[in-house]
Amino acid sequence: MAESGAVSQDKRNMGLLAATGVGVSGIVGGGILVLAGVAFAKAGPSAMVAIVLNGGIAILTALSFAEMSTAFPQSGGPYTFAKKVLSVRAAFGVGWVLWFAYMVSGVLYAMGFASYTVMAVQDLAGRLGMGTAPWLSERHAQVVIALCAIGFYTLRLSRTAAAGGQIASIGKLAIFAVVIIGGLVALSIKTWEHPDEVVRPLSPFFFGGATGLIAAMGYAFIALQGFDLIAAVAGEVKDPSRNIPRAMLYSLGVALGIYIPLLFCVCTVGVAPGQSVASLGQTHPETMMALAVQNFLGSFGYLLIVLAAVLATLSALAGCILGASRVAQTMAQDRTLPKILRVENPKRHTPVMALYATALTMVTILAMVPNLSSAGAAASLIFLVSYSLAHLTAYLARKRATTPAPFQTPAFPLVPVVGGGLCAFMALFQAVTVPSAGGVVLLSMAVGGLLYRALFADRAETLDAYSEGADPSLVALRGRNPLVLVPLANEKNAQALTAVAGSLAPPLAGRILLFTVMKPPESPTADQPPETLRTAQEVLSRAWTTSFHNGYSPEALMTVAPAPWPEIARVARAYHCNLLVLGLSRLDRREDTKNLEALFAKMDCDVAVLRAPEGWRLSETRRVLVPVGGRGPQDELRARLLGSLVRTGQREITFLRIMHQNSTDAEIAAAREDISEIAAEEAPQAPRIVVDKSPDVPGTILAEAEKADLLVLGMPADSGRRTLGDLNRQIAAHAKCAVLLIARGR
Repeated sequence: MAESGAVSQDKRNMGLLAATGVGVSGIVGGGILVLAGVAFAKAGPSAMVAIVLNGGIAILTALSFAEMSTAFPQSGGPYTFAKKVLSVRAAFGVGWVLWFAYMVSGVLYAMGFASYTVMAVQDLAGRLGMGTAPWLSERHAQVVIALCAIGFYTLRLSRTAAAGGQIASIGKLAIFAVVIIGGLVALSIKTWEHPDEVVRPLSPFFFGGATGLIAAMGYAFIALQGFDLIAAVAGEVKDPSRNIPRAMLYSLGVALGIYIPLLFCVCTVGVAPGQSVASLGQTHPETMMALAVQNFLGSFGYLLIVLAAVLATLSALAGCILGASRVAQTMAQDRTLPKILRVENPKRHTPVMALYATALTMVTILAMVPNLSSAGAAASLIFLVSYSLAHLTAYLARKRATTPAPFQTPAFPLVPVVGGGLCAFMALFQAVTVPSAGGVVLLSMAVGGLLYRALFADRAETLDAYSEGADPSLVALRGRNPLVLVPLANEKNAQALTAVAGSLAPPLAGRILLFTVMKPPESPTADQPPETLRTAQEVLSRAWTTSFHNGYSPEALMTVAPAPWPEIARVARAYHCNLLVLGLSRLDRREDTKNLEALFAKMDCDVAVLRAPEGWRLSETRRVLVPVGGRGPQDELRARLLGSLVRTGQREITFLRIMHQNSTDAEIAAAREDISEIAAEEAPQAPRIVVDKSPDVPGTILAEAEKADLLVLGMPADSGRRTLGDLNRQIAAHAKCAVLLIARGR
């Protein structure tokens, strides 16, 4: 499983410590402090078990993430995994909800920061005799505080590629260490003096039964979310095959090493006499941790946990904004989000527009989310769905890849199967038990699907087609096995057609079927083969020789039929071919045109028609001319073709746009920008752009074709039917170079 789409080394500025810091800042503190109360309210003391079980699921998931991130060390996380192994459509769905989940999580942490900041200010004001400032508890005041935090980290992250939460992370870890040590000391004293009082708060242990336990797991799973942020910024990690797996596991180890003893202390010595941990969570879901620590460390512990909560929610907020912006930028680079989100700061290489878009969306969500538990439930559900898909992609990639990933998950396929199944089950349970969370996810996906079809699909799938043509391993990873059908009738063009088919059939995944039709002999004899059979054998032999010479291993088929055109259509349908490559020495004869267009009407696959001068070789083709009038139905096929040509040799690709002779300079500039964008999707390797004004369209194209080795023309569609087109026939009849006409299937 080789890395595809290498990342520039100057963008890899995170070492192991920095990458682990990204994970720790995202995981530790924010989720557990904000959502522990909800988890304890649902499950009582068994919320500790929920965290342990979540930890096991998170470790399994981190292993699959690590394998995929080292195989494809590019930013984007599960979005990138889905793009590599599933499809660009599936990747958009994953990326869209993942972007949304990071933003919802960010809102969760921003509101948590606001809640604990208000607690700290009110406590300090009360101690100084200044009153408790009750207006701070109003929602509008907390929203303002949350907005300030979002704005601060958005600006900070626009100036530096790091999350900016290292100081906050170190501070909260130190505070948690003090709280845990203080809790263990209090537990030791209480065990010595009143052992019964230590056991009493743990009963009933399974307060909510199995349902409560699973519900607590669903609510609190986000407390272990954050290791995936390392995958989201994988394109910025140095030595990714070594550092990414370690950073993920180290960050989870730090989190579990803090959470388990902290929750145990809360359950045993953090509950006042006559009170249960479940009732404390039900009464004070958002501030339960601070009140519990106050019970065993007094006011000092209360202030410590409030300070830890402020630092933890801030660092987690920074991590969420960081992850969301990288997902959005990666999607924009793939044209699955608006191209403006690709814009980076030229000096710092930070995705400023993706950061601003993320922040503005978070502000909108902040105004709509009623409470923290709703935000936490929706975010947990989305992350669980994305994690189950990450397990699926890890399983499929291991099965399909020809090159192993630098890091491989142990106990395969147990890890992705068990981990993916558990994540999917928890997501389903969460959707059923918290319908509002499921509704938010479904609404988000519905809106995303509509936006994709209306705004992004054509451009995203065109660029993706180029990627498939340029990188055949992508086709194999996606489990596709496209078939290129090549009907052969003339020995002279067998070599050219086979070379074109070989270029378009992805190595390791695609197949070529050489096909010839033999007319039934008029008077067959047993001892003398008919002339048509000898001719068909010679054509296939020539094509086979060319294929073997170029490293292709095609299949061959010979059939007997009175007419070739209906037989071609029959075989194409019977073998479910994806692309039909035809060769015609002339395109100016009406009979040939009529037969071709009748064939097109019977077929649903893509079609390419080659007219090449005798002796033309694809391997010697260097200059490719692509006249473009605008976007059209053949863009995706043309992008796949150009990607294949770039993959098989050095090519100079020229995109030509012919404007009306009365076009203004502004119209010329707009046309150049439009064609440049099309060229960036269909041939990103620095194509040449020519925009010309002329009253003679075919004459101008033919003049440019004098300097080309191959001319690529798209076939028009008339009322949904593919036709050669009068302009194409005129150009193909007079062009001295090879001409390839292409049309998308229906």
